[in-house]
Amino acid sequence: MPDINPDGDWMPLTLPQLDFWEEFTFQPDQPVSTVAHYVEIEGDVDEAALKRAIDQTIREAEILSARFRTEKQGEAPMQICDPDLVPELQVIDLRGEDGPPTAAIELMEQDLNAKLDLRSDKLSAHALYRIGDARYFWYIRAHHIIVDGYGLALIERRCAQLYNHFCGTGDAGLPFHSLASFLDEENRYQDSAQWRTDRAYWADYFGKAEGIEVLERGDEDYGEPGFHSRIPLPSEFSAKLQAAAAAVDLGWPDLLTLMSGLYLFATAPETQERSSDSLTLWLPFMSRWGSVGAHMPALLVNILPFRMQVNRSEPLADFLKRSAKELRQQRRHSRFRIEQISKDQGLSEGSRYFFSPLINVLPFNSPVFNGCRAQRHILGSGPADGFNLTFRGEGDGRELVLSLDADPDLTGRKEFERHGRDLPSFLSRSLQPEMLGRPVGDLVEETPSATHLRAVAQHFPM
Repeated sequence: MPDINPDGDWMPLTLPQLDFWEEFTFQPDQPVSTVAHYVEIEGDVDEAALKRAIDQTIREAEILSARFRTEKQGEAPMQICDPDLVPELQVIDLRGEDGPPTAAIELMEQDLNAKLDLRSDKLSAHALYRIGDARYFWYIRAHHIIVDGYGLALIERRCAQLYNHFCGTGDAGLPFHSLASFLDEENRYQDSAQWRTDRAYWADYFGKAEGIEVLERGDEDYGEPGFHSRIPLPSEFSAKLQAAAAAVDLGWPDLLTLMSGLYLFATAPETQERSSDSLTLWLPFMSRWGSVGAHMPALLVNILPFRMQVNRSEPLADFLKRSAKELRQQRRHSRFRIEQISKDQGLSEGSRYFFSPLINVLPFNSPVFNGCRAQRHILGSGPADGFNLTFRGEGDGRELVLSLDADPDLTGRKEFERHGRDLPSFLSRSLQPEMLGRPVGDLVEETPSATHLRAVAQHFPM
């Protein structure tokens, strides 16, 4: 395994990292962009092999040891992967506590909610809590400036691979790629014809888009807790989703994204984001395939707008196929960063696009520790704008969980709770085989929340 950053060179921050650095300068006292998972591991656990696997994974994921500096006020920050900042695994036995799982979660939440100073603090922490004779919680926390959700999933899967190898099963596999190798690749991309093609695509796309809302950094209010709801979806729903995806020859994540978009179109009031026949959705793109970033924990996720066009007379199956084709077209240009688009569109320093509504589908398989049951739990995924839908599940669509997040200044509690009831119902009903031939307009008009909004509008005319 190579040493962390053997040349000891300072490296520039990537565009998304610079965006989070700017956020920190506006919100230095708020732990707003901390991400954390814990993996519950239960069974015939070899503790020594588990600790060894976690330690090696932490060392391979060199971004976890990142340190930043700015020498002068206003100067662009630089980063280095510092061996002295490699996170040290804490091993804590809680079996003597009353309610060991609760005690572990309280300790994790204390760490998650603590302030992080990007200029001086270690940006990642790891702990292994023993909460039973055959049960552990492995806690992983990092600031979003160094890793995204998929990066944490890579860390979990790499650890499981090493654990299985140390237990005598399977190959050790390849270590993670270095951050320097990704930065070299990114430099080549930015000097390439593909970058210029991607830039032209997004300039044209934004040129045709209707007004997209811009947020000033100083207007962000991360101190007020938002509404959050976690809704496990039944196994029958996953079966319906897979069957409907096969019927229209789509991947289930795209189908779920588009059907959720139709629900939002049906229930959203008309604004600059939502016209009578379209709605702008914000969709995360991993931006990793075909890159060394596919096997490197870091902050690489991109967020791009998708202008979903709705023809009410179009059959649902045709809408889905047409929209999925547009999504595939966007993905061919998804490495081009939203931060660069913002600059090209003339957004000033200290402002950014308002990423709402956002739909995020995360088909990440849980890590497999041989002889054990392992389950990933999400503790923190960073701040969210406006209204957000997040679906998490296995790669085949099983064990889906819907998370709803909303800004209470923009969505009232009763409305938020209604979405929690109506969205799963809308999706389940719309995935019935007979619905694929029906006009899209029928579906959006039958949405319970849309009916409620029309009744309100009739009772309280503008």
